[in-house]
Amino acid sequence: MGSEGTVLASEASDGPSCVTVHVTGFKKFHGVSENPTETIVCNLQEYMNKNGMPKGLVLGSCHVLETAGQGAVAPLYQTLQSAIPSENSNPCDSGKVIWVHFGVNSGATKFAIENQAVNEATFRCPDEMGWKPQTALPVEDITKALAKKGYEVMTSDDAGRFVCNYVYYHSLRFAEKNGTKSLFVHVPLFLTIDEETQMQFAASLLEVLASLL
Repeated sequence: MGSEGTVLASEASDGPSCVTVHVTGFKKFHGVSENPTETIVCNLQEYMNKNGMPKGLVLGSCHVLETAGQGAVAPLYQTLQSAIPSENSNPCDSGKVIWVHFGVNSGATKFAIENQAVNEATFRCPDEMGWKPQTALPVEDITKALAKKGYEVMTSDDAGRFVCNYVYYHSLRFAEKNGTKSLFVHVPLFLTIDEETQMQFAASLLEVLASLL
């Protein structure tokens, strides 16, 4: 593991009240034959349309990534770049942009809002400045708001040492350089928390993000 420091991503400047949220999940991997995040991400647009989109929120792209460092990061950067507003963007596109990455923790019994990512030398990702990025989003406030809605949810400072952490690390670096924001959320298996509850949680998370920003 490389040396570690702490850098907070800069806060976005005031802009339109509209918040655009893009989401990613992962495909299945060894030991997890059904990844709940793939189901969540694939069904989220339809679920939100059916149940009503919160005011001020636009659900952008929904992507499912390969559960492998090299397989996930290349398409991740492509999708991150696609969300950067252009000169011809509509007014809402010039508002706040958030990436929400969902990953599964097969041993978890609660949802976890991840505060930071750590550079891992095992992924051959050099980090000359010892950067340990943290999200600029109000993790504690997000967690409290979701807990008030009845969800079993906690904050976490350890996104693991697998692809979840790797993707979060790259997403936070991208966010710092491009004025967007990034958040990683770990979910349990559907055997632990059923699919409908997890879909409700994902929708509630987007609602909380729109209300806090």
